[in-house]
Amino acid sequence: QVQLVESGGGSVQSGGSLRLSCAASGYTYSSYCMGWFRQAPGKGREGVAAVESDGTRRYSVSVKDRFTISRSYAKNTLYLQMNNLKPEDTAMYYCAADRSPAVRLDPLRAENYRELWGQGTMVTVSS
Repeated sequence: QVQLVESGGGSVQSGGSLRLSCAASGYTYSSYCMGWFRQAPGKGREGVAAVESDGTRRYSVSVKDRFTISRSYAKNTLYLQMNNLKPEDTAMYYCAADRSPAVRLDPLRAENYRELWGQGTMVTVSS
């Protein structure tokens, strides 16, 4: 079964850290662009970070220098290391994967990811 499963969410205080994981099963995703997205209550889904098939990493302005995206081909897993967390980082975090030309044009645009989405993991940051 082809699926993405996120884990690692939780509750932390402002300034804390969390590491999210996205385990991919049922396929080899080395040719995919993969990204992390988040959705806060009452808001739309926004791109956080993405890594393209050639290893190029992209970050939203709001998380640049605090979050790091990485992928392990051996474990077929995508990671998001989140440091210096802020209350505004509170959201449901999702990972997604796609191979389309559209996603390569804008890897941080959620609407470009149509192939695979995970079920999400919640991150809550208190002040």
